[in-house]
Amino acid sequence: MFDPVQPNIELLRDVRRLRIDGSDMVIGARAFDVLAYLDAHSGRVVTKAELLEHVWADLNVEESNLTVQIAALRKLIGARGIATVPGVGYQLTLSAKAPEEPPKALPLPDKPSLAVLPFANLTGDAGKDYLVDGIVSDLISALSCIRAFFVIASSSTFTLKGKAIDLADVGRQLGVRYIVEGGIQQAGDSLRINVQLVEAETGHLIWSQRFTGSLAQIFELQDSVVAATASAIEPSVLTAEALRADQKPTTSLTAYDLCLRATPAAIRVHDAAAFFRARDQLHQALALDPHYVHAKGLLCGLHIGALSIRVITFAEARSCLPLAEEILSDDRIVDPQALADAGIALAFFGGQQQRGVSALRRAVALNPNSSLVLMSSGWAHRYVGENAIAEEHLLRAIRLNPIDPNIGLARTGLADLLHLRGDYEAAIRLLERAVADHPRLFPALLGLVVSCWKVGRIAEAGRYAEGLRALVPGLSIAGYLRDTPDMNPAWLQDIEDALRAVGFPE
Repeated sequence: MFDPVQPNIELLRDVRRLRIDGSDMVIGARAFDVLAYLDAHSGRVVTKAELLEHVWADLNVEESNLTVQIAALRKLIGARGIATVPGVGYQLTLSAKAPEEPPKALPLPDKPSLAVLPFANLTGDAGKDYLVDGIVSDLISALSCIRAFFVIASSSTFTLKGKAIDLADVGRQLGVRYIVEGGIQQAGDSLRINVQLVEAETGHLIWSQRFTGSLAQIFELQDSVVAATASAIEPSVLTAEALRADQKPTTSLTAYDLCLRATPAAIRVHDAAAFFRARDQLHQALALDPHYVHAKGLLCGLHIGALSIRVITFAEARSCLPLAEEILSDDRIVDPQALADAGIALAFFGGQQQRGVSALRRAVALNPNSSLVLMSSGWAHRYVGENAIAEEHLLRAIRLNPIDPNIGLARTGLADLLHLRGDYEAAIRLLERAVADHPRLFPALLGLVVSCWKVGRIAEAGRYAEGLRALVPGLSIAGYLRDTPDMNPAWLQDIEDALRAVGFPE
């Protein structure tokens, strides 16, 4: 790695070559063009839009392409060689002197930590600063409700407003691993809000999204941005933390690291091997800290996911119920995800549907912007026939996290509601998408058997029935009715009739 402040850099424009400290460096064409443009305008901040327009010309590309090139350049010329003005753009700062005594880095908290920087007002109207700042303040408040996160207060981050900064420096100064930044643009009556999540130390882009709406609907747009961003950041940060933990030496693992390693499987179980590996990790975590509520919740979620694809039985899934009881018996617990996992475990295979719904209501109240919590709540309410709430929560879960790896489960719940309304063809279309997302998902295959049978598509019902037999070789009608948490008589009757029609034993 070259000196981050004063490497000797030569741009050989005629041959499009970068030379650092006398050595030619390998650099991509786009990265060279970005550096050349920043160098030509080194006396000012160059906006992202200007760089995109100059470097990519008539190509329609996302800001993430620019972020990738900036990260590559920083690896070559040093992190301080290019400063970031949050939400605006970049400035080449190679002539800047490093401080004689750099500020001492704050230690990172023992949970995922992030700061939301002031968004850039790119509307051309300074009078809209209040609007931009309001969105950031609301976003900080929403993220602070996620108990798994450590979030820097707005009074600290707003001191950086309008300043050229280095993200790594900000991360060290505030003691956070992740940075949220963004900007607001205006064209006529249309507003565009860009938000992205990056890792402070490396500048690596983890997640980004663009929101558009009219100025007349600004308050609805603001609510949408805050809710969607908070919901999307939650799984994005947890996944990033899991990947980071995987890179640590085995000898340094703690209960927290073990939970991070198990998190991807707890969110979506792919097979039996993944389930058993994650289960062992979580048991190790609890052996280190028997009071670790987050680990207890993850174990419940892991068993829920494993049962959904039938790599374990109902009897095996119920082994986690004592942990769910421990979570719900303590009124001091305010971890919404742990409460949600415990609640859906009780509702799904614990025979306590109403108590599970009560736990989910509490979890939603604690964090109404978690797609994971909302999906569990949707299923629990469906079990007890509160279909309007179930539909609202499942739709909101999909809207908040449209690329959730478990989106097939949400679509299955919605399809069941469509079936109950008599819209069987719409249910089939949604279930087909769910199976495409998650081919081993038992409730989706079951739903296809029932809805296809209902409209007379017997051959298709039979084909999906084979998928059920492959997942559960000994499946019988009585066995299913014994274990199912569903309480709707009409739905249960349709299942019984359909399973009998496609040849399942009594």
